[in-house]
Amino acid sequence: MTRTLVVEDDPRIADAHVQFTDRVAGFAAVGAVHRGADALDFVDREPVDLLLLDFYLPDMSGLEVCRGLRARGHLTDVIAVTSARDVEIVRSVVALGVVQYLLKPFTFAAFRDRLERYAAYRRELGPTEGATGQQDVDRALAALRGGGGATPPPPKGMSGETLEAVVVLLRSESGGEGLSASRVGELTGTSRVTARRYLEHLADSGLVERRPRRGGQGRPELRYRWR
Repeated sequence: MTRTLVVEDDPRIADAHVQFTDRVAGFAAVGAVHRGADALDFVDREPVDLLLLDFYLPDMSGLEVCRGLRARGHLTDVIAVTSARDVEIVRSVVALGVVQYLLKPFTFAAFRDRLERYAAYRRELGPTEGATGQQDVDRALAALRGGGGATPPPPKGMSGETLEAVVVLLRSESGGEGLSASRVGELTGTSRVTARRYLEHLADSGLVERRPRRGGQGRPELRYRWR
């Protein structure tokens, strides 16, 4: 069983997430806490495999909780369960190794999907000791991504962190009409030309679809949307 700790400041939402967790095969909620400090203390005392972590807590941010875990030597995995849409937060959680990002509000089906992908990721990696090969790593990361496989590795000259930030951004906007290269550049802190390189890379890999959008005079603007 994957021992899972819910970290959520609203007790009612925390209880709902505990119930959701217990409904997913292979997962067991070991508790719920409402403050970041309590989450760190809990992991110090008891073995926890996975944190379902809200990023807006009364005493510290979710990013501070992640940093605190690593500073204390804990390798506990984290799934962000939050309404935080700021791209700087997204980029930061990627850098800290957060394995999934689930935006509120969400359905139980979306919640279960993230946990099942995480379970598949753990199965692909196998035991915590011993060696692994490139294909094992690729399959594990593909399991986390779901829906079309793993994010393709960045070509030479591209940043893996920026590529991941673009992927998370597009996935969070998957229900809309898509984003332009200019908008992606603005949100990721890059130029329009740079953003378009990453978007075209994802489109060529089959993970993103391009759609022309006419508005006003001139050539139609391309919008990019996660498939």
